Amino acid sequence: MTAAAQSCALCYTQAASAGSRMIQALQSGILILIAPPTLASIGMIFIVYRKRNQIRNAAEVAEVDAIRNNSRLSSSATTPWLPPAR
Repeated sequence: MTAAAQSCALCYTQAASAGSRMIQALQSGILILIAPPTLASIGMIFIVYRKRNQIRNAAEVAEVDAIRNNSRLSSSATTPWLPPAR
């Protein structure tokens, strides 16, 4: 008897009263039920990781562009803007 079957009372009683074929079916069913959420979690982690890198790369490119643009501006263009007097 495996430890996994002992955590659920219904699974335990089914496995205890069943033959080897039923035990194999329960083990296969458990694996089938575990696979989709596991694959979905791995897929979401992969997507989030790739998007994180895309956002980080976009921010770095914007920062480099801002530095390049500031170095090309004249000194009068870098002074703060003052609103017109009324």
